[in-house]
Amino acid sequence: MAKTIFIRLLRMVTLVVGLSILTFSLIHISPMDPVNAYVGGDSSASPEQIEKIKEYWGVDKGPVEQYVSWVNSLLQGNFGMSKLYRGPVADIIKSRAMTSFALMGTAWLFSGIFGYLLGVAAAMNRGKPLDKAIKWYSYTLVSTPVFWLGLILLIVFAVGLRWFPVGLATPAGVLDSDVHFIDRVRHFALPALTLSILGVANIAMHTREKMIDILNTEYVLFAKARGESKWQIFCNHGFRNSIIPAISLQFAYFGELFGGSVLAEQVFAYPGLGSTLTTAGLKGDIPLLMGIILVSSIFVFTGNFIADILNTIIDPRMRGAG
Repeated sequence: MAKTIFIRLLRMVTLVVGLSILTFSLIHISPMDPVNAYVGGDSSASPEQIEKIKEYWGVDKGPVEQYVSWVNSLLQGNFGMSKLYRGPVADIIKSRAMTSFALMGTAWLFSGIFGYLLGVAAAMNRGKPLDKAIKWYSYTLVSTPVFWLGLILLIVFAVGLRWFPVGLATPAGVLDSDVHFIDRVRHFALPALTLSILGVANIAMHTREKMIDILNTEYVLFAKARGESKWQIFCNHGFRNSIIPAISLQFAYFGELFGGSVLAEQVFAYPGLGSTLTTAGLKGDIPLLMGIILVSSIFVFTGNFIADILNTIIDPRMRGAG
């Protein structure tokens, strides 16, 4: 186990290094000029002022020098200064991370619970109308883009019914200290619901297939012959054999969860890491962009890492393969 953990951590380091090099390279070969994006195309800034801005930001140096300088600062615990927000990147990420992690955590929890329950219900009623309805629901969700579902929920529940606000995380024009908890919940509901609904499909279909395999085993057939009910079969045999694979898959879902969060935050103007990442990319804020990509890659790797460790602990064949 110690060797497995060491190898996974070594992979994380190589992943972060490779991803940072790839991101830095793509930024510099892209046609976007961060200085022009900052000052604006019709700005009255003189060429001398633009050169001073480049020198102040350090973008007048070559790509290799900029990357080495960024790595040296990172090793000292300094993520750099954001050009858009005029503050330390670490502070900006810290202030936006809790908002995003609360959104993703809620969606992750609810999608896992409801996905598992739907998968079990479909398997226990295989071939019946309930099973067909759950499969139709899951296949529809798999092919539904996050932003499209977010817009539909926005149009129906925010614009049409006016049950929820149109966007943002708090009411506009209200100080953060004056915002009530219920107001935060109302702003939080639609983005969380969007991510939760779309995260149900994979868990539901995977759990259904796993549960069907369990129901076809000899020991379950013997349990049926003894007269055990569906509920008894699920409690005695189905739950313990299906819950761990579902949990492992749910942890591996971190990457899709973060990608969906980026789109959901854009649709609902929700101030999290996803919307900040988009803004940093469009405006050429390289330090902020690199910082968020670094944090998100570690976040995604952590989910996959936990899934691998769970599989290694539970499945002896995984330990033998390792």
